[in-house]
Amino acid sequence: MSVQTSDLKTAVGQALTLLAQKQYDLADQQAQEILRLFPDELNSQYVVAAVNRVEGKLDAAVDQLIHIIAAAPDFARAHQELGFCHSDSGHLLEAITSLQTAISIEPKLPESWRALGELFFADEDEDSSREAFNQYLILTSHDSEIVEAVQLFKSGKIGQAEQACRVYLKQHPTDVTAIRLLADIGIQVGVYEDAENLLSRALQLAPDFTLARLNYANVLSKREKLDQALAQVQLLLEAEPDKFPLLVLRASILVKLGAFDKALPAYEYLLKNFPPRAHITLGYGHALKTVGEQSKAIDSYRKSIELRPGFGDAYWSLANLKMFRFEEAEIEAMRAQINANSGNQEDYFHLCFALGKALEDREEYEESFRFYEIGNKIKFQLEAYNADITSGQVTSIKQSCDLSMFESASTRGLAAADPIFIIGLPRSGSTLLEQILASHSQVDGTKELMDMLSIARRLGGKKKKSEISAYPQILSELHDDQLKDLGQEYLDRTQIQRGDAPFFIDKMPNNFMHVGLISLILPNAKIIDARRHPMGSCFSGFTQLFAKGQAFTYGLENIGRYYRDYMEVMDHWDLVLPGKVLLVQYEEVVADIEGQVRRLLEYCDLPFEDACINFHETERAVRTASSEQVRQPLYSGALEHWRNYEPFLDELKQHLGPVLERYPV
Repeated sequence: MSVQTSDLKTAVGQALTLLAQKQYDLADQQAQEILRLFPDELNSQYVVAAVNRVEGKLDAAVDQLIHIIAAAPDFARAHQELGFCHSDSGHLLEAITSLQTAISIEPKLPESWRALGELFFADEDEDSSREAFNQYLILTSHDSEIVEAVQLFKSGKIGQAEQACRVYLKQHPTDVTAIRLLADIGIQVGVYEDAENLLSRALQLAPDFTLARLNYANVLSKREKLDQALAQVQLLLEAEPDKFPLLVLRASILVKLGAFDKALPAYEYLLKNFPPRAHITLGYGHALKTVGEQSKAIDSYRKSIELRPGFGDAYWSLANLKMFRFEEAEIEAMRAQINANSGNQEDYFHLCFALGKALEDREEYEESFRFYEIGNKIKFQLEAYNADITSGQVTSIKQSCDLSMFESASTRGLAAADPIFIIGLPRSGSTLLEQILASHSQVDGTKELMDMLSIARRLGGKKKKSEISAYPQILSELHDDQLKDLGQEYLDRTQIQRGDAPFFIDKMPNNFMHVGLISLILPNAKIIDARRHPMGSCFSGFTQLFAKGQAFTYGLENIGRYYRDYMEVMDHWDLVLPGKVLLVQYEEVVADIEGQVRRLLEYCDLPFEDACINFHETERAVRTASSEQVRQPLYSGALEHWRNYEPFLDELKQHLGPVLERYPV
């Protein structure tokens, strides 16, 4: 074809239209012909670069785009395309920077906002991801009511945004954009079950709604429906096999599933084929630690710090390797980061806990306690834990779950005896008991399963924090079929975590609140209370930074009151369900390992096996802070460790109060 100067604008417009229509061969032909006559025509250069990116010629595309931007720094779409190139090659930070430049020049670039949403999601920045996706929604929505709802959501008016969505959906029940927005509001406030149902509906109506499917996979992962979450990610990867955010999500789900034979190669693929990112090497380190590869885990955590020097989570991950000791240079680096206070709040409290542990190992207890205390104060403010609510829950249990509720409990519910529940407080020996039992040939170890908590939450029926829960009062209203169905639901939900053994362990410590529910729906399940001296248990929790949950541990008053509530509710279960729960005292296990192992196995109706005493030789994934300790022979050194800090623990003693009469110091 030939192109005259007077026709240039039309010809360029045609090339851009063909590109927008994804007719890449024709767009490239048109642009190349224009460039033959007008080699400096920037829009045509942009079209060629975009086609090169689509065809995987990323280096050529980047070179062309850099040339275009040098000639026209305000060419927003060139910056956007450069961001897409960096994203495709896994250069996360460079991609975010280019896309942010694009929208600073031209804010109404919906695909830039969409890509930013995906990249922030991959970088585990959920707030920024949500903000970007909502901006994308504003730009692509053709309905003013939806735009208004998004604006309300963006400004923090969550209740008004939810109401606006619901009003709109009454008139337009199949609008998948509004359904996804309502689900996003649910995710923001933690109502994941509603969000899951909404996103499932959106995908029934629009199976190709990629953004909804990404949200759906994320919600399923948060709800521990990991096999379903993985299936959704696989569907997305079929369309975009090498998309970085999806590969990151897949690796994290595989870790949560416990499929480390697949998770480790997934992380290794990311590290081999994309530029290393601090949170990727951190996730890889977690996976290595869990399977017992401590030396490699340390290298991976240190790589995270090399990539991002102020990465508090990486420092804490090293500190959380209980057998690890920081080098002097690392301690000084943490001090420098804390003094500079140039990172975010999350980095800061991670660094405080990590430095507290480093100084503890050097027996500098006063300064160590100071940093633990600072970290606890920050976490308490972020978690907003209310000890009065926990005490109220205990009162409700004592009032509702009386002797009459359990008169015929042994003949109701599902007869299966598969689960062995280990309950109590964190840092009280539950991982040790799990390792002992999981060393038995008939028992599978799993992890801290969320499923019983989810069932209890659903029975409560709360949609908002301000609502009153129907749990545990509702337990007295459940008929036999409902109890059996709930027992079966629990077994079905946990099946993905099990192996081939006839029994399995659920070591979610918080299940101590739900002994009544467990006894009603699974009357033959075994329940073991892992208990430790209150001073040792509480102080260990105070020094531990948990990945999620356990908000009660942040502050000596909170954890002291929580231990009292725990003791009160366990005393109640012993009263209304005598002999149901086996109390195992951590100190007694340390003092007499064989005697306590035999007692455990007898309670669980399991024959004695030597492997249970030699638990440290068992090779399995262990996903708690005690993962290294249970791979070592039992030792008693930590039992009285809290006494090193006793001068600073008067507040804890005060709030433990009468508990210390049963466990004197």
